Amino acid sequence: MTKTNKPSTGAVPAHAPVGYCPFSRHSPDPWQSIPVKRGPRPPAQNPPAQLFSTISGKVEHISGLGLENNYHMLASIRKAGSIARAASAGQRRYLSIHEYQSMNLLNSYGIPTPKSIPAKTPDEAFDVAKNFGQDKLVIKAQVLAGGRGKGKFSNGFQGGVHMVDSPAQAKEIASKMIGSSLITKQTGAAGRACNAVMLAERRQPAHEYYVAVLNDRVSQGAVLVASAQGGMNIEEVAAKDPTAIITTPIDFNNGLSKAEAISVAQKLGFKDEKTQSDAADIFINLYKIFKEKDATQIEINPMALTTDGEVLCMDAKFGFDDNAEFRQNEVFSLRDISQEEPSEVRAQKANLNFIKLDGSVGCLVNGAGLAMATMDVLSLHGGQPANFLDVGGGATPETVKEAFEILLEDTKVKSIFINIFGGIMRCDYIAEGVIKATKELNLKVPLVVRLKGTKEQEAKQMIRESGLKIEAFDSLDEAAERASRLAD
Repeated sequence: MTKTNKPSTGAVPAHAPVGYCPFSRHSPDPWQSIPVKRGPRPPAQNPPAQLFSTISGKVEHISGLGLENNYHMLASIRKAGSIARAASAGQRRYLSIHEYQSMNLLNSYGIPTPKSIPAKTPDEAFDVAKNFGQDKLVIKAQVLAGGRGKGKFSNGFQGGVHMVDSPAQAKEIASKMIGSSLITKQTGAAGRACNAVMLAERRQPAHEYYVAVLNDRVSQGAVLVASAQGGMNIEEVAAKDPTAIITTPIDFNNGLSKAEAISVAQKLGFKDEKTQSDAADIFINLYKIFKEKDATQIEINPMALTTDGEVLCMDAKFGFDDNAEFRQNEVFSLRDISQEEPSEVRAQKANLNFIKLDGSVGCLVNGAGLAMATMDVLSLHGGQPANFLDVGGGATPETVKEAFEILLEDTKVKSIFINIFGGIMRCDYIAEGVIKATKELNLKVPLVVRLKGTKEQEAKQMIRESGLKIEAFDSLDEAAERASRLAD
């Protein structure tokens, strides 16, 4: 037998089963099926010291966070930080999908929801309402952001969720939503484009619950998180009363048993056998979606017991792992790039790891760790990074030029700081790309460059001979301080 090297922890082999989690002790190890000659198996590795999670399409990074209690678990899926979320070693978007798409996915697994139908024009909204079968409906703007109900549209219309009582009213409200941008506490001042609305039947909840399926670093597997206090900010619930959160580990291969699921339903306060069984079936099927569709999170808030005795998922948020796109084509075909930052979409096409931020110093760096350190040093000297941009180890002069174009699309960028450590990456490639971009783009923004490592001297010579106004430094501190001052 010949030796086959096993990739580092975290790699997902092409033949891995659906739902395979490289950091879960419950996952079958697909590498064991490959004949190898090796010594004793090393102890199981812990998962990374960071937790990545998603809410409303934003990747968040919480360094060194333990999930020893429910409050920290729930806080971890919310705590935002624009720079911190860029720290992933690669650009991880974790696909989010619209509410109407989430409802369709839930229904495809037999999970009950209020009847809902999307419309992409005001006339479609009229027809949907006319043929819905009842008059009392809810119309919701389909935008990938939380806080829609309290949001405001760019045309001045208030609120992304409204009650409607007639087809004419549905058309009127849809005309004010579709084609405008909805601004919420999660979108920033620009808001996000509303290209569709969803009309749903009104169902009266007698009680609202919170349910989520998440990855838990401590148990190294998925958990079901539930609370009888749904329909509100779940982190506030967890902070005020941690005992209100029920956390149940899920066996990776077997999922939740009916008995385990019914036990959770009973703890939530479902009284009779029918509603306990209905809620249990929802929990079981949520995990099936989580595993089979390579989800990173499923959040149902609220799940409701209606006044007529039905258990329904009233709203849903999904996140899916980008690494699984190759085997989840159907899910990833639902991606709506109109909800994403255009510069990030362009960067992804160029295989650049780019996250737009709010500062004025454009950053071009190789390696996620060095990129984070660069942003920290800029902040130390009073500068604010305008982006996270990791060109990786395989950048070419053409890639560097593309990166420059993306940086210069941001009118807030007042200086550009290039910080390269040439290990795999060659500094002369970067220098060639910088010179080419400076000439072809007629660069007016001040440019500060720090190059260290492979082909460093050749790169510096190229910059000197170019005759261009490029400020070169050896010291990271001095370079960061200069870039910060130029951006003032």
